[in-house]
Amino acid sequence: MEPLMSTCTSAYDLCGSYTSALSPVQVPPAPSGKTNITTILGKAGKFSTLIWLLGNTQVGDRINLQLNKGNKALTLFAPTDDAFSSLKSGLLNSLSDQQRVQLMLFHVLSSFISLSQFKAVSNPLHTQAGDNDKGNFPLNVTTTDSQVNISTGIVTAAIVKTIYIDSQLGVYEVDRVLLPLAIFNHKSSVLAPSSPDTATPSTVPLVEASSATGLIRHAALSFGVAAIAALSL
Repeated sequence: MEPLMSTCTSAYDLCGSYTSALSPVQVPPAPSGKTNITTILGKAGKFSTLIWLLGNTQVGDRINLQLNKGNKALTLFAPTDDAFSSLKSGLLNSLSDQQRVQLMLFHVLSSFISLSQFKAVSNPLHTQAGDNDKGNFPLNVTTTDSQVNISTGIVTAAIVKTIYIDSQLGVYEVDRVLLPLAIFNHKSSVLAPSSPDTATPSTVPLVEASSATGLIRHAALSFGVAAIAALSL
């Protein structure tokens, strides 16, 4: 498995600033056809590192297969390029191939959960990374009327907005990379020096996307090689 490549252009510069969490979700109707997680994330425009990792670990292919062949329902937490840039330099390159796969699978739930349903879920959530017992891959959710927070035991992330939603798949932007205890518990530092040790969750309104629609599923990806390898991690 290849290490993450470097580029002089940051993911934030490529993708622009965050859309305000208070802005209404505008999601065009999705045409019929197969779901492709890479196309969904590519259309959103600020997930180059996540797209690279999903491809490099083949977790993206696994997601597509489960959705299109196995008729599975899934939820994906999608960290932005800016979220990856907050990690300590070289952290991802320090992981084994298996650990990178587990890291990606830790962002995938084997069920579809809408934003309003997060209020009623039982903790810890079951991710595709494996055992959710304490010390392994636990993922816990807390909610208020206007906010959904996700805690791994290492970091706390907030759901910023809905990227895509239909009756089978929910994709939510999160402001932190979800770092599982099983991989990162014994690492002395995981965040870049400028990042706080504990993430400060954003205030996010708990509002559903308008109807069961999503981003166009087969739009062509238009970002370049520099975007695919956005960070030197």
